[in-house]
Amino acid sequence: MISRIKQIRTRWLPFALILAIGLTVISGCAETGTTPPPSGSELSGTIKINGSNTVTPLTAVWAEEFMKAHPKVNIAVSGPGSGAGIAALINGTTDICQTSREIKAKEIEQAKSHGVDPFEIPVALDALSVVVHPSNPVSELTFTQLSAIYTNRVSNWSEVGGSDVPIVALARDTSSGTHVYFKENVVQMKGLPTEDKSLEYGTRVLLLPSTEEGVIEVAKNARAIFYPGLGYLSEAVKPLAVSRTADEPAVLPSVATALDGSYPIARPLLFYTDGEPVGVVKAFIDYALSAAGQEKVIEMGYVPLE
Repeated sequence: MISRIKQIRTRWLPFALILAIGLTVISGCAETGTTPPPSGSELSGTIKINGSNTVTPLTAVWAEEFMKAHPKVNIAVSGPGSGAGIAALINGTTDICQTSREIKAKEIEQAKSHGVDPFEIPVALDALSVVVHPSNPVSELTFTQLSAIYTNRVSNWSEVGGSDVPIVALARDTSSGTHVYFKENVVQMKGLPTEDKSLEYGTRVLLLPSTEEGVIEVAKNARAIFYPGLGYLSEAVKPLAVSRTADEPAVLPSVATALDGSYPIARPLLFYTDGEPVGVVKAFIDYALSAAGQEKVIEMGYVPLE
């Protein structure tokens, strides 16, 4: 996947807090993104960006910097979840859909039936980080153990080397691309001999509407476990080293381990537009993919494309 991202990035680069979530956008924003500004004129217009809660902090910073450079541009960023962003792209109510998972074939078919042609643009990488309370003695887990925890087949920390206390498993809600990615890759143990596509989150797993809520809960609950993106890590929570199998070395999430492929839960963060972007939307995406934009990726704790 990372090599694919680099190939797409090579094509795009030469073209060149959370911001008002729920902000009212000037009507006609969709048209703004489809008409290039007049040659030599200052950029102006509106851009609506909807989707992943994981990507929102990064997109918000890009939007803030872009609006500083182009005062006549207004950008509204909201993060209800990747699924909501894809739905907004399909029904034409967003200029850019930000996601933490790839759009599914059935969603592409639905989009095309609405006259929408989803165009994928990788903008950064992320290491989905498994975190616990700093007092938790557990330091590493395998995919098999994580799968057992999130399907409620393991319910006590003592079963995975911890204290004799119940596990409080936290997950994102079903509209989240992170929810889907973790289920398909970790809970169902994708690519392993034990892969089981029938596995679902257990009924005792608590589903949360935002990543922030999960991190806050883990920071105050010594029994909790959650999986935020790398950009949400802080000293208030403890990241665990993760391995696909017990025979492989467990690796901590970081920019370096996501880039070299050694961390097993690294994923792309994506923008989708209706066809190749043009006008002010293209200018904004070009900035996000530029050296300056990718520097913001690092500053925000995410992983740049190279």
